Amino acid sequence: MGRVEREICIELAYSPCAGRVERLTLTLPEGSTVAHALERSGWPLPAYAPVGVWGRPCTLNELLRDRDRVEMYRPLKVDPKEARRQRHRLQRRTR
Repeated sequence: MGRVEREICIELAYSPCAGRVERLTLTLPEGSTVAHALERSGWPLPAYAPVGVWGRPCTLNELLRDRDRVEMYRPLKVDPKEARRQRHRLQRRTR
């Protein structure tokens, strides 16, 4: 009898711009890495984009487990703390 290859189901998530999230569910062979998932997605991805699994930064060689979520991060345009300060200033002016 032949060996049965197990599969895992993972989700890819990417936010190309604020307020928009693209998701893709993939079934991959057990033992697949983040690089395999990104390659299989077919999405045009910048080579420098940092990646993570469930919010934890990782390398492209990280092995995936069933139900993992691979996230691709885009560079921030504004520091989150500075964005919060700007929103607060704006709210105070409008009162």
